[in-house]
Parts: sequence; C-alpha cells; structure tokens
Amino acid sequence: MVNFDLTEDQQMLADLAREFADEELIPNAEVWDRNGVFPQEAINKARELGLLNCTIPEAYGGMGLSFLDEVIINEELGRGDPGFATVTGVTMLACHPLVYGGTEEQKQKFLSRVCEGEISAYCVTEPGAGSDVKAITTTAVLDGDHYVLNGAKMWIGGAGHANWFYVLAKTDEANGYGSLSGFIVEADAEGLVVGKKEEKMGQRSSDTRSVTFNSVKVPVENLVGGKEGTGWLQAMVAFDRSRPMLASHALGNARGAMEEAWRYANERSTFGKPIFHHQSISFMLADMSTKIEGARLLAHKAACMLDKGERATLESAHAKRYAADIGMEVTTDAVQIFGGYGYSEEFPAARRMRGAKIYQIFGGTSQIQRLIIGREINKHYQPE
Repeated sequence: MVNFDLTEDQQMLADLAREFADEELIPNAEVWDRNGVFPQEAINKARELGLLNCTIPEAYGGMGLSFLDEVIINEELGRGDPGFATVTGVTMLACHPLVYGGTEEQKQKFLSRVCEGEISAYCVTEPGAGSDVKAITTTAVLDGDHYVLNGAKMWIGGAGHANWFYVLAKTDEANGYGSLSGFIVEADAEGLVVGKKEEKMGQRSSDTRSVTFNSVKVPVENLVGGKEGTGWLQAMVAFDRSRPMLASHALGNARGAMEEAWRYANERSTFGKPIFHHQSISFMLADMSTKIEGARLLAHKAACMLDKGERATLESAHAKRYAADIGMEVTTDAVQIFGGYGYSEEFPAARRMRGAKIYQIFGGTSQIQRLIIGREINKHYQPE
C-alpha cells in the first residue's frame, strides 16, 4: 500500500523549514529582490539549522538525508523566497557530480568545504550551448601535471560568490559525448574572470554571471573522477538528481502565491461579500490547489525513485516540467486575483510571478523536459 504520510522526522524537517521561511525569508524577500541582495546571513542560518547540503553524505560533513527529505525542505524554502531557494540550490547542483563520480580525495576536500560554508557553482551553459550540452566549446588540454582551460560559460548561478566551480569542458574533440570531462576549478585561479551581475526579470537575489576561462591551469587531481570522458554522465546525473529539488522550489513558490491569494480573497469584498464567495474566484483557487497537489506528488515520486537507487530520468523530467509550468500558471492567476494590487510591486504576487518564469528555463527548459519524456516513454513502444 502506498503511504502518502510524512514520517515523524520528515514532518519535523518540514516544520523547521516552514518556521525558517516564515521568520527569515518572507519578511526579507521583497528587499532582497528589489535591491539584488545576496542573502549570505540567511544562508548561514539555514546551514546551521541543517536545511542545506541535504544529500551530501555525513562522512563529508553533509546531512546525509534522502532526496525526499530534500524535496520536503526545499518546498518550504521555495515558498519563503524562490530566489533564496535558487541561491542554495545551485551549490547542491555543483556538488552532485562529485557525490556521484568524484574521487574520495575530491569528496573529502571539496564537499567538506561546502558543508563548512563555502559556495560552489555549476558551469555548463555557454553563450551558444544551453539545452544542447554536447555543443559546448570550452576546452581542457592536458599539459604535464595540469589541464589548461579556455572558454566561456553563461548564466551561472552564484558565480559572484562561489569559492569553486564544477566546469564541463571538452578534452577530446573527436569523441562526441565521450569528449566531455568535469573539472573542479578554484574561483581564485589565475585567468578565471567572473563577469558583471546580470539584471534579471526575477529572483534578483540569486547572483547570476558569466565566467570566462583564459588559459586557466587546473591540477590533474581536479579532473572529476580522475578519468577523462565521464563529464557527460556526471552532468546528466546532476540534472536527474536536482530536478525534483527544482520542482519543489517551483511548487513552493506557487503554494506561497496561492496562500497569499487565498487570504486576500477572504479579505477583499465586492458586491457585498468577500471575493472568495464569487464562483469565478473560488474556482481559480481550487484549480491552483489541485495543480500544486499534483506537482508535489510528481516531485515526491521522483525523489523516492532516486532514494531507491533507481534511474529517475523520466520521473525527474515529469516533476520538473509540470511544477515549472503550473508554477507560472498559479502565480499568474494570483496576480489576477489581487487585481490592480497584484500588478504593483508593493504586493508579493508580482515578485512571485517574475520569480516563477525561470523554472521553465533553467535546469532544462520545459520543452527539453517534454523531449526527454517523449524519448523515455517511446522506448516502451518499439517493435520487438
């Protein structure tokens, strides 16, 4: 029998994350977004409470929690402020390749540093290569006891505050997916240039920049896994493992928008009664709730499959695609319920709608998720 109830420990984690969001994120989210403030103090508090580094094993200083635990916590962080959730999420994204395929020495050194408070960033996307990862042009050439990296990465979350980067680069031009290798690059490496902070539509507290590598020397011991040609698998595993978390951010933001709209619908009156009692409004709120419930179930299923050690490419794509799309729909409807106030930046609805859009773009666009879903399902319909 399927059990949809949280365990006592999971409920405690949810309560802790919700209390943190209520006290530290929601009161500050508007100022962080308006002024582009990187929420370092809140990040430190979240780490101290055990709300970050969830799936990094305890042996390296992490919490050693399950993927389902991570999704439960991150829904509350997304509800508090999607920008904050993204800031903390990108560090975990950069850690996934190491957790999955790093050497023991790499795990001990770099994962431990993250758990002690450092920030890492995931450098895959380039100006001419986003969804088509194989099209990246950044190169890494072996030269004695180090590799020399040249190239440019774009839209890198957390870049301006990162202590180290996971970088995907080509080590063999003639070998397709097998030409890609992952590297750990220190942020203070000579020749590494972090660009200006991007002026974004939403989630302005999440620092996003370009990163350029001008003949950057990287020690051979920083080749992730110690073997060339394994970067593609590292990157894809990182996407599979991070998409349920991204889905939880999107549905958490949507849930926050719904809760705010629901309260407003009971406070605002027209034609002699609260607007909730107008069927057109109550139906919108009901649809919001159904979409959020569905998104949560998909995210939980994907996380549970990862916890069982199963391949979750399809389930992670379902979760990310659906949560991203309903997140945009729910936050847009929230603006509509708030009416003119929803269009004002003095109310949270506009900020949540702006923050929702990126979930349909980063971590694999909604269109790419549909391609993955179609490809994975079609495998079952091939002729014998």
